[in-house]
Amino acid sequence: MRNWIVGCAAGAVLVAGMMTAGLNAQDKGKPGDAAKGKAVFDQCSGCHAVDSDETIVGPSLKGLFKHKTLKNGKPVNEANVRAMINEGGNGMPPFADQLSDQDKSDVIAYLKSL
Repeated sequence: MRNWIVGCAAGAVLVAGMMTAGLNAQDKGKPGDAAKGKAVFDQCSGCHAVDSDETIVGPSLKGLFKHKTLKNGKPVNEANVRAMINEGGNGMPPFADQLSDQDKSDVIAYLKSL
């Protein structure tokens, strides 16, 4: 009986992983929507300003994609901004599990519009 339960649990994890991989592959192919990204960004606005250079808790993101580097010294590009959203750092919590890939693409599109 125990082997059956372990087998079922492993199978469920495998299927869930395959489903997640499929969803992520679909989401990564869609371009971001700045209007939707603005709505998603509302949860970020408690820490990040976008209409001034003010540091609230985290740095201002006004004109982010016009800067050469992020605060961590890495170049400003979609991959590094997505990595920062996913992994957090320097006091920012990770959002890898809180936001879908599409949400992240939408936020990046919004940040590019600033």
